[in-house]
Amino acid sequence: MIIEQLSLVVISLLANALSAMAGGGAGLLQLPVLLFLGLSFSTALATHKIASVALGIGATLRHLREKSLNRRFCLFILASGLPGVITGGILVLQLPESLTILSLGLLTTGLGLYSIFKTQLGMTHQPCNRHFSGMLLGGLVLCLIGILNGSLTSGTGLFVTLWLVRWFGLDYKTAVAYVLILVGLFWNGSGAITVALQQPPHWEWLPALIIGAIIGAYTGTHIALVRGNGLVKRVFEALTIIVGVKLIYDATLLF
Repeated sequence: MIIEQLSLVVISLLANALSAMAGGGAGLLQLPVLLFLGLSFSTALATHKIASVALGIGATLRHLREKSLNRRFCLFILASGLPGVITGGILVLQLPESLTILSLGLLTTGLGLYSIFKTQLGMTHQPCNRHFSGMLLGGLVLCLIGILNGSLTSGTGLFVTLWLVRWFGLDYKTAVAYVLILVGLFWNGSGAITVALQQPPHWEWLPALIIGAIIGAYTGTHIALVRGNGLVKRVFEALTIIVGVKLIYDATLLF
């Protein structure tokens, strides 16, 4: 029992530390472990989604010291994404997985490769597309990503990170800050409640997962802030490709 709980803390710590540096992807390690330990997919998903809220808590604790986020832009991201998250959370247990996961895997891998070949992408903070049509299109894409966030298990935070960098001109470090707090805390919180109302989580494992997530998120966020955009960009690229390949592999097992 003690070994099991300690293992959950370590896995959660590592997954959320990497996620905090890249802006998403904690489910890459955490969800498969919960499945391997014997939980059904629906129970593991509910458990993971509730535990993932702690990623936002740990990141928020560290970012509060920086005071670098624009409140109006925060509200825009929340208003755009939350309806999609709730919609995705309602649909998640009713949709076929294989094609959706395969498409997500291919797209996630593409995000990492795109960032690798765009060597200066996200290295400087140059806000753009803040006019009406730019915000409208940007908000629509955030809503679509929110649907994926509510309905799938990992990688969607990485989508938001790259969209904030590519469309709104944020540097990687700033984009990750928005993602960890708004997606990690509010999007994941809404998705967790929506899924948990349909499928109870495995409550006995949540304390260990939450402790690991808070410590891991705080540590990963601190490292990202100290080391800057270069490290964040490299971790983002590595994690998107790893997450994408894993999702493609998972999808092939479902066909």
